Amino acid sequence: MWPPQLGALRTRPLPREAAASYLTRLAGTYQLTAAQLLDGLDIATTGTFAAPPATDIHLSAEAAHRLSAFTRIPPAHLTRALARQPPPPSIGMAHAAIARWHAVPPAVQPLPACTACTIRRSPHQAAPAWIHPGPDAPRIMMCTRHQQASSDSRHPAPLDIRSVPELTPPRPTARRATTASLNWASTITTRWYDHQQHLHQRWLTRLDRLTNANPHLSPGPASPALTCRNLITYPETLTLATALDRLSPRPLTRAQQTAFLRHLAGRLRLPRLAPADHDLLWHRLNAR
Repeated sequence: MWPPQLGALRTRPLPREAAASYLTRLAGTYQLTAAQLLDGLDIATTGTFAAPPATDIHLSAEAAHRLSAFTRIPPAHLTRALARQPPPPSIGMAHAAIARWHAVPPAVQPLPACTACTIRRSPHQAAPAWIHPGPDAPRIMMCTRHQQASSDSRHPAPLDIRSVPELTPPRPTARRATTASLNWASTITTRWYDHQQHLHQRWLTRLDRLTNANPHLSPGPASPALTCRNLITYPETLTLATALDRLSPRPLTRAQQTAFLRHLAGRLRLPRLAPADHDLLWHRLNAR
């Protein structure tokens, strides 16, 4: 039986933090690499490590148990905090303490976590953390308490959003929009953004304020106009999702569609909303 080792320093995971991110921060607390920490816990690893968010790690049950013992965090709490995908059978059903590094596709890579929240959980070292967005929510990390946000794993650090207060509206009292409506709304506002439709000037002004407040967003292969797109359109995406959620399940008459567009224009603070025939919004209104 492997003798449990208790770590002397406490480093707590953030909610939905990637396992590789937590291991990297935990190892850094002891001036180690993640590979050295796993080796010290007698956990055999395979795969190629790269710094988060490019890779994550699958842990067997025994490996997770050893990590829990070392961090002095109950297994249930550790499992709940770390956003891990189910491991492959070769890892998940293994009785030995093994782990496997694996690449994470860019589309689902975790996002930079709020630096202030991270420091509270890493008092011995200011290391970055990477977290996954919440389930059934837009792909955005938003910390309203510390006014930081991120929407793309290519951001080297979370963004200061104090200059864009509309990104953090008061907490809504109504129920959240459904996943289907959020997906439709995100697709529609992304198309509007890319084609410079309806809200282009508002979004351009918002982007200028955001980039001016975050000098590290330098132009490059992935420009801020692309990496900040989900964040720039976030308020209108939520507004549109809420409106779509209230549509009748029955087909809408032309008069009802006109009334919906008038109502939506008011919610979006537009004088009028007249989407073209090929606009995805019409596809949604007719998709009953």
